[in-house]
Amino acid sequence: MFTDLSKRLSKVIKDLTGQGRLTENNIKDALREVRIALLEADVALPVAKEFIDHIQEKAVGKEVLESLTPGQVLIKLVHDELVSLMGEFNESLDLKAQPPAVVLMAGLQGSGKTTTLAKLARWLKHTQKKSVLVASADIYRPAAIDQLATLAKQVEVEFFPSSPTQSPVEIARQAIQAAKNKVIDVVLIDTAGRLHIDEEMMAEIKQLHTAIQPTECLLVVDSMMGQDAVTTAKVFNEAVAITGVVLTKADGDARGGAALSIRHVTGKPIKFIGVGEKIDALEPFYPDRIASRILDMGDILTLVEEAERNLDKAKAEKLVKKIKKGKTFDLEDFRDQLKQIHNMGGIAGIMSKLPGMGQLPDQVKSQFNDKKLVEIEAIINSMTPKERRFPDIIKGSRKQRIASGSGTSIQAINQLLKQFSQMQKMMKKVAKGGMMKLMRGLQGKLPFGGLGGGMPF
Repeated sequence: MFTDLSKRLSKVIKDLTGQGRLTENNIKDALREVRIALLEADVALPVAKEFIDHIQEKAVGKEVLESLTPGQVLIKLVHDELVSLMGEFNESLDLKAQPPAVVLMAGLQGSGKTTTLAKLARWLKHTQKKSVLVASADIYRPAAIDQLATLAKQVEVEFFPSSPTQSPVEIARQAIQAAKNKVIDVVLIDTAGRLHIDEEMMAEIKQLHTAIQPTECLLVVDSMMGQDAVTTAKVFNEAVAITGVVLTKADGDARGGAALSIRHVTGKPIKFIGVGEKIDALEPFYPDRIASRILDMGDILTLVEEAERNLDKAKAEKLVKKIKKGKTFDLEDFRDQLKQIHNMGGIAGIMSKLPGMGQLPDQVKSQFNDKKLVEIEAIINSMTPKERRFPDIIKGSRKQRIASGSGTSIQAINQLLKQFSQMQKMMKKVAKGGMMKLMRGLQGKLPFGGLGGGMPF
């Protein structure tokens, strides 16, 4: 997300960094480029105009004009204004109501509403330690009810069965009563979507909202719709007074205009952002962290939180002890590390949150390839337990068998074995307490493709 905007802003800041000092003229030139970048990112015109006006007001102040670091000053101003535009801080769900707290999910068909509901159920269960019941009031698509039943089973939450013969209000009321009977903390209710906003849809969602008085009414919008997403949010907010927005498909949106415009246009916060197809690919929306990503400053806090949630600490400690005892780091261990990377959103997901990644050439970034991880895992899975523990025994006929079993080539097997051998040597240095030796050894041999012969991720 924000790839295009990030590139344009990075260029503006780089050009300004070459200036000795800020002047009204070079500020004007820089802000013209920022304005163009915002409009090309599909940010609403009034939003872009107000954004630039606010920065210009601050940029012509005496302290700023006398600064010796114009690039850094502009980064700070743009960062603070982005945070202000998107809402200052994360606004969490209000779950303080007498249980069960009721969350109504609304949105157009195709926005990813039902999947997002399941992601939210999983998030509530795993990060908030809440018991959750989900129900579908979409009486027009029986498949939607079946889909939610399947997803509920996948994320291990309660599912309330409903039927197309019932009314949405009846379904919602019965689901809430079932949650009360089972002493469940949160009820998530899916609603019918339409291909476009119409009177019938608005009347139905209003009736449902009035009948159950939800604690939260979240609008799910597809970020790739750009300004249409903002228009949708405005119409729904006027109809049922939404409490927040969930932006979906953010990983496929290179522009990001919806994220920058919705809060300004509706006055409602973006509470969550969908960052992939996996059932755990939902993040609370933190304006300051998103602003840092836009400006290529990284998002280490989110990365650390993901590591806390997803990394298997017991396995990590076991591996450390094994290496300290001088035992060999083998391909079984390596496969475990690959799985840990998958759990954190893959190489691409990790790299997107590291500072300065936008400055890497495209040909280098293209080599941070999650498909390569899948290929490597397939190769290791095609080996016998003995081959994984003792890779040196993998010769001619064994290589041919592994290549056939993994759908790869002998060349790919050779490449993996060569690179794995380098990793084993590094691990031996760690075992001897030679962290500085390891760091020196890593120079030019980082395990990322194209940076010196390491792993071709």
